Amino acid sequence: MPKLSVIVPFYNVQQYAPDTLRSLRLNARPDFEFVLVDDRSKDETPAILERAAEELSKVAQVRLIRHEENGGLATARNTGLDAAQGEYLTFLDGDDWLARGYLTELVTAIEELGCDFVRVDHVQATARARTLVRHPHGLRGQVLNPRDTILPADRSTSVDYPYAWAGAYHRRLVDRGLLHFTHGLRTAEDRPWIWKLHREAESFAVLNLLGVFYRRGVASSLTQIGDARQLDFIRAFDQVIEETARDHEADRLLPKAVRTYCAIIAHHLGEIEKFEPSVARQLRAMSAAAIKRMPQELLAEVLDTMDLERSSTLRRLRRRITSSKTGTPKAAA
Repeated sequence: MPKLSVIVPFYNVQQYAPDTLRSLRLNARPDFEFVLVDDRSKDETPAILERAAEELSKVAQVRLIRHEENGGLATARNTGLDAAQGEYLTFLDGDDWLARGYLTELVTAIEELGCDFVRVDHVQATARARTLVRHPHGLRGQVLNPRDTILPADRSTSVDYPYAWAGAYHRRLVDRGLLHFTHGLRTAEDRPWIWKLHREAESFAVLNLLGVFYRRGVASSLTQIGDARQLDFIRAFDQVIEETARDHEADRLLPKAVRTYCAIIAHHLGEIEKFEPSVARQLRAMSAAAIKRMPQELLAEVLDTMDLERSSTLRRLRRRITSSKTGTPKAAA
């Protein structure tokens, strides 16, 4: 069994894949496994991966997997999880990279702590600018119950730092069904994932370890493209609400889930001009329907605690729903 499996999906990243693969080589060990998943790229990425896999196989264990159809990041990660054989697992995206020696430090830390998973800070790379992004939980190097770090509802917490590649995970989480992603989600795939992990895993720790470089501003990234795939955040957060509502501590945890969902809806509505007109209409309609599905009494409480700009946006959306149901003209709402 490899000590660590690194799952790396690639899709049309010919410009960045060489940096990613070079960083893997700088972290390679004979007991490390690199699971490279090509999600049906249409550029030169497959050829780059073919050459790199041959080179990497000299210093580590390598699995190169090609999808027959493009399935998106969540599906590609699941493919990697199904193939990975490591005692520990981590992720990396095909346009990001790692500092030399980072993976060894990561494995050493999780082995010493003996917990289900660990989380780390990361560096956001935008062109030549570098910004340190810290995990919201301040206590470092101590084993904690992840459920205890979901709250408070009105502050940034562990579930607001969803990046799958910012940490490492013991194989027992795979065996318990806690590491796979919701199939087919094109965006926000890590939101239901991080919530499930924190509700159901037993132990975790946050490390003072830096080594992941997250590339922002990539033109092909879904965060830069205003098409319908971005609307998958609705399905992702519906899942968060539904699963949290079934939790034995639903009364305690649901306010955080609803507040986060509202904040994300307000964020997307605030950037609605970046979407194509037809997608913008879909966004308004789907957001209104999502507001309607939320527990209404809890929604009202959440809106009372949000800042004026976001709460006003969401209240207007909520009033349109009410007006539509009662037949009141929108102008009078």
